[in-house]
Amino acid sequence: MKNIGKIITYLFLSIAAFVSIFPFYWMIVSSTNTSVDVTGGRMLPGTHLLQNWQTLMGQVNFGQSFMNSLQLSLATTVLSLLIASLAGYGFEIYKSRAKDLVFNILLGSMMIPFAALMIPLFRMFANLSGTFPFLGLNTKMGVILPGLATAFLIFFFRQSTKMFPKDILEAGRIDGLSELGIFFKIYLPTMKTTYAAAAIITFMGSWNSYLWPLIMIQTQDRQTLPLLIANLGSSYAPDFGIIMLAIVITTLPVALVFFLLQKHFVAGMTGSVK
Repeated sequence: MKNIGKIITYLFLSIAAFVSIFPFYWMIVSSTNTSVDVTGGRMLPGTHLLQNWQTLMGQVNFGQSFMNSLQLSLATTVLSLLIASLAGYGFEIYKSRAKDLVFNILLGSMMIPFAALMIPLFRMFANLSGTFPFLGLNTKMGVILPGLATAFLIFFFRQSTKMFPKDILEAGRIDGLSELGIFFKIYLPTMKTTYAAAAIITFMGSWNSYLWPLIMIQTQDRQTLPLLIANLGSSYAPDFGIIMLAIVITTLPVALVFFLLQKHFVAGMTGSVK
């Protein structure tokens, strides 16, 4: 019975691993084939990788879109971590009834779907276009701002701050550090695992963001990779080999960030503080 249980367990894990890995295998293999081979269901690597690469780089504004996504994702990640960690730190360390009320309202905002906010946000940024051109439509700041200081990140940092040893704060104040000095010199280095987990979540969300950039970005020179891939797929005769190659390249930065911060991500999600 024990051996049968192990066989069933390994069989289930093997099937789950195959289901998880197969889409990535098919995506990589398809990027080396022609569009006809992809639609025909070819499961073996082809010889058109270089040709697909040349077509992608030559006929599509892929490099500019890659840089746009990278700039937006890095800026969103850095600013979000700074703002959300300051807010979460403040909510936990400096408690009061007013702050608890504000925090509860903030948590309540998580129940509002983004689709309900699109039109008000669009109208707001459209009105800002005349007064503040760098904040209006078709600007990078217009894409970044709505994604900063999300309720989830603030909640995440506040919950992680509960694990932070408060005695260190008192020691810093006795040594004459200012509150910002305590935050940047003591809190930030100590909570590096939390920052790593939050960085992965924020970077992935910003890198894969589609709906808000679709609304805000109005010219091809500012479009991001998800918008570019969507345009490739919506053409009259889409080349699926090129689309798969673009998806493979788009997946690499997210995978790289995750694997580099993998250990810190697990520790940060479990709330450990070192």
